[in-house]
Amino acid sequence: MKDVQNTLDNRNVDIQKVGIKNVELPLIIQRKNNSDQVVSGCARVCVSLPRNYKGTHMSRFVEVLNEWRTKNLLGVDIKGCLEKIIKKLHAQSGELEFNFKYFIDKKSPVTRLSAPMSYDCSFEGVIDENGYKFILGVKVPVTTLCPCSKEISDNGAHNQRAMICVKVSYDESEHIWIEDLIELIESCASCPVYPLLKRQDEKFVTEHAWDNPKFVEDVLRDVVVKLRKHPTVKYFEVDCEAFESIHNHSAWAYQKEDK
Repeated sequence: MKDVQNTLDNRNVDIQKVGIKNVELPLIIQRKNNSDQVVSGCARVCVSLPRNYKGTHMSRFVEVLNEWRTKNLLGVDIKGCLEKIIKKLHAQSGELEFNFKYFIDKKSPVTRLSAPMSYDCSFEGVIDENGYKFILGVKVPVTTLCPCSKEISDNGAHNQRAMICVKVSYDESEHIWIEDLIELIESCASCPVYPLLKRQDEKFVTEHAWDNPKFVEDVLRDVVVKLRKHPTVKYFEVDCEAFESIHNHSAWAYQKEDK
């Protein structure tokens, strides 16, 4: 049958990125405790397309993804998957991103009761003229308590849920566990959030947040300082949004740095 994608195109346009997105598939993620976790992943994958080709072969993306979904992924391992996609499609560059929910059994601070807590995570790989770059992403919900509210109020202070989104890049010879990155981020908040709390635990988190008031700027700076000191991290982005409890808007701070 005629291969229409391989026919000549005369519009003289190199396409920077063409591919497929929102591809749902199961993935096997390696955990820090040497076990595996099967997650529901959502993939976005693309390659460059030279001007002389009418189109790329979309089915080949799915073929390679289907092959690699059975492998235990540490994140940096997606380089091999991306290399195969680029080779199969005769491209010069490509990108592959997996988004997934990752579950960690988290213990309440006082009663030590365990329950699963979900975190939105991502593995992203890029191959271009600069070589290979891997990016690990996590979104961590936390609690913040307003220092100004605490200072000016006779009783109480307003607090809110906040979301800290962090992306880090590091050499493929290195590794950062998702669990460790989440723990680093949570330590920078007024208090972590938990999936299960009894009354003793609720008392603890309320008082812990009271003892650690933080503006969104404080949280961001604390995360930045720790990532600057991290020996493995080469590049990072930090996005912190506090969903204000006394305003109809969010407080927000952002920073990215290439070490």
